[in-house]
Amino acid sequence: MFVKCLNGKSCLKYMLLILGFFLTSQLSADIPAASPDAIYLYDLRYTFDIDTNDSQQVKMAWDHCHTVAALQGLVNRQNPLLYLRFTNSQHADKNIDDYWLDKLSQPSQWLHNRPVQTIHDINALITRFRPQFKGCVVYDPKVFATSNVASTIAGVENLLPIRYDPAPKSLYSRLIANGPKLPVKIWLLKPDGQSIFTGKGQIPDTNRSSTGSAKCDAYLWLKSRYLDTGRCNSSFAAYYIDQYWMKKPRNCVLNHHCLTNHDYFISKKAFFFDLHVWPEETPIDDPLQKPGTDRETLKELLLSAYQQSGKDPIIHIGGFVPWAYKYTADHPEAGGKHGGVDSEWEYGKIISAYNAFMDADAIGYGAMANASFYQHFPLKKNYPQKWITHKNLIDRGFLTPDGRVNFKDRDFLIFYVGDYDCAAWLYQRFLDIWDDPNRGKLPLMWCISPIIDRRAPMAMHFMRQTATDNDYFAAADNGAGYLEPGMLQEPREISHLPSGLDAWAKHCKIFFSRWDLSITGFIIYAHGPELNQKGLDCYASFSPNGIIPSRGPATLLHNNMPVLRHDHDVNESNPVDAARHVVQRIAQRREQNHPPFHWFRNILKTPTWYLQTYNEIKKQNPRIELLDAPTFFELYRIYLKNHPHAAQGDIK
Repeated sequence: MFVKCLNGKSCLKYMLLILGFFLTSQLSADIPAASPDAIYLYDLRYTFDIDTNDSQQVKMAWDHCHTVAALQGLVNRQNPLLYLRFTNSQHADKNIDDYWLDKLSQPSQWLHNRPVQTIHDINALITRFRPQFKGCVVYDPKVFATSNVASTIAGVENLLPIRYDPAPKSLYSRLIANGPKLPVKIWLLKPDGQSIFTGKGQIPDTNRSSTGSAKCDAYLWLKSRYLDTGRCNSSFAAYYIDQYWMKKPRNCVLNHHCLTNHDYFISKKAFFFDLHVWPEETPIDDPLQKPGTDRETLKELLLSAYQQSGKDPIIHIGGFVPWAYKYTADHPEAGGKHGGVDSEWEYGKIISAYNAFMDADAIGYGAMANASFYQHFPLKKNYPQKWITHKNLIDRGFLTPDGRVNFKDRDFLIFYVGDYDCAAWLYQRFLDIWDDPNRGKLPLMWCISPIIDRRAPMAMHFMRQTATDNDYFAAADNGAGYLEPGMLQEPREISHLPSGLDAWAKHCKIFFSRWDLSITGFIIYAHGPELNQKGLDCYASFSPNGIIPSRGPATLLHNNMPVLRHDHDVNESNPVDAARHVVQRIAQRREQNHPPFHWFRNILKTPTWYLQTYNEIKKQNPRIELLDAPTFFELYRIYLKNHPHAAQGDIK
């Protein structure tokens, strides 16, 4: 085609138009044709193929994961469209995301016959879903907290979070300075790169004086603009490490920036934070702040969320204390004085005082992708389980005809099969633990937090669909979410709010009813108080067949709810050693005149491990019997009714 130029300026303008059309056509060629039923697949695993000693490659991995995860949360808010391939696991040869996509695409399954279209380039991905977002929020690389502020804004304002970086190959340059030139709707720094959160003067856009911490000022700005005004969904929050991760990416597995976990919480318009919990410490990422400023900021965020929570007064917080990077003594570079577990418990104490629980994506297996996609999985209305009858117990020889427990020459054993108090751990370990070929050969009490059905509903559904008669389900710590239940009771230290027990009971009843749960397999008191009478009444209302608290009397019957105190964790990898631990502990309890009911907690053990361990236990002490959960707890309840000394909590 030949076009005559009328003058030099118009000719140049036309040539640029043609060039722009050519570039757009080339980009469009990389984008699959739209299909109303398609699942769009984007592979983020290239972010693992980096030299972590090269700061530019580390920045690329962070930037791409952050922006793509946010895009996914926005795109999947109403429908499951965008799927990521990302989550590698050290315990499986197969990529976990591939595993679930394959499983869900089988005949008669949820995604069967939905075509999968792969997008290979991040620019093409952004172009495909350009109608799904309004522009960008650009955050400050010098104020680490602004990456979490940006994730909050992303969900509320329908924007993509992008880190400010004018380097030629940065994502900022590719998407904002050049390429599609996405509009910046909100700057969390000045467009010339200067910080607006400085820890001095006043907090921007407020009448409030600075805390002296740029980090905390950024979060309090978020609070003023998005929490106090009700623009966030204050029933959801997310505790994930901010961009400080880029300083120490190898302190844990490379996927543990947990950016791909953001998608679900962005889809829910949650608020994000990353704050230290100890009052006497300054955090390693903000060493000049007054000690405890992080903690006070966290309390302000939680109080605002509590005040705004409305119809759902229980707050769901994804994520966990970033043990390996900040705030603890568990890693030489984390800069804290307290251990990781201690910090976990202090965090739990604080959030529980404001009616919040953690969906605890803890270090090691904390990364998860695609929860915003899975949230649309069609669960059944309920998943019933069978309880035991007294006639069956008599027929099996556990009860005498006059209704007494036949425990002569017997010790009854049950394992707490955990820890599944977060979606990420169940998501990553389902493949090698639940699919273990020896599952079903022993009675096992699988303790799964029912709140996981929000982010990994398909995993819980498949567990129920494929469970054997030997697989029984109870709630993980501490019911429908991990909190410190004693901190729900009045008087409430830290928050001084009214009792949260009724709200907790209402919340738990919804999830316990759907999954037909009646046992809470473990209750962690940690830094909080023990359950008082009102607290026990609360649990009896939704967990009537038993609870296992970590402190208190060894045995108790409360309003017909059997209570058995937590005893030992048994996590030796060698089954012979584990068996020896169990046998020796039961012998000690026998000498102390404890009842013949014994509970042991295990973390991420396979059915093969349980089978080998129990076989070793039987060799060392044949009188020990492993029971299914209904048999164990019903026998224990009957025992307590027949032994008032044990039922009244007199055994220490």
